[in-house]
Amino acid sequence: MLLAAEGDGEFHAPTVADFFPPAIFFEGTPFEFNRVMLVRVIAAVVLLTVFVIAARRAKLVPGRFQNAIEMILDFVRNSIAVEVLGKENGRKYFPLLATIFCTVLVMNITTVTPFLNIAGTSVIGLPIVLALWTYVMYLGAGVKAHGVGGFLKNSLLPPGVPKALYVLLVPIEALQVFILRPATLAIRLMANMVAGHLMLAICFAATSFFLFDAAGGMKLFGAGTFVAGFAFFFFEIFVAALQAYVFAILTAVYLNLSVEAEH
Repeated sequence: MLLAAEGDGEFHAPTVADFFPPAIFFEGTPFEFNRVMLVRVIAAVVLLTVFVIAARRAKLVPGRFQNAIEMILDFVRNSIAVEVLGKENGRKYFPLLATIFCTVLVMNITTVTPFLNIAGTSVIGLPIVLALWTYVMYLGAGVKAHGVGGFLKNSLLPPGVPKALYVLLVPIEALQVFILRPATLAIRLMANMVAGHLMLAICFAATSFFLFDAAGGMKLFGAGTFVAGFAFFFFEIFVAALQAYVFAILTAVYLNLSVEAEH
């Protein structure tokens, strides 16, 4: 996290420049690699390493490490996949939902990880990739279950509505199905992680300013901003987990809408 107090006696608020750091490699090319990308690579390597180790060391009587991994997977399977999609489809789409949940969780939690201090999902690229993956699976599941015509009918023509209203409803449903669902998935995730990062940056930047640059009694405000920053630190952990859950459960809901006979 970039602290905004720079020791010149003035408070410098954090800006969106935090999310667009200077290039580390290949500056000015399509392959530009910066600190946010480095955070994503580290998070992905850690996630893959954890699950490879868990798979290779899996035992009939699990230890603490295996128990922790199994608790996460059981939560996704029972509370998201089966709860929303039912047993058959829940088992079918569990790998997708587990991958999405764990990926979003790990990429989010880097916002409070020492020396990383920014979420891999706080720049729109990764949320778009995840949302497009959900979108493609959503369309594919619907077309596979009902065919192209059946999927379009189920998605765009709500049952029980007077036919005259379809002139208004079809464009609205098309906008929702083909644009708003993937767009809101990506934007919601990014916006929450951007907001969390900025709140943490403001609190700790203000703490630095009040303690080291402010005069006299103003230094006392540093204690308040430090406590607020500490509270936001734990709140951001909660938000990181919550957004992983929201992304995964909305994916399950969209898949369920896609494969249902009618909705």
